[in-house]
Amino acid sequence: MNMISLMLSLTLALSTALIMLNLWLAQTSPDPEKLSPYECGFDPLGSARLPFSIRFFLVAILFLLFDLEIALLLPLPWATQLKHPATTLTWTSIIILLLTLGLIYEWAQGGLEWAE
Repeated sequence: MNMISLMLSLTLALSTALIMLNLWLAQTSPDPEKLSPYECGFDPLGSARLPFSIRFFLVAILFLLFDLEIALLLPLPWATQLKHPATTLTWTSIIILLLTLGLIYEWAQGGLEWAE
């Protein structure tokens, strides 16, 4: 099995697993707050100078971190043409594993929760 077909099969398997996990864990009953026309959560008649929660910045930093992950993994298809593509796949797996463990840690600590 060459490296391109291995990468395609891994991508297909991971995508299928994530889609199934999303269908299994998704909430199907939206609350009245989500159905309101103002989805941002701020009162539209109140002051425009309300401070942002620090959680907003934490989620923004996590987004940037995972955006950088994509930038790190972008050259991966071209790296399969190297002499030792298994080494590239190993380092890529380590990066993804570390980021996944960090996300699980943040999730377990409640860093991704908006409500107190």
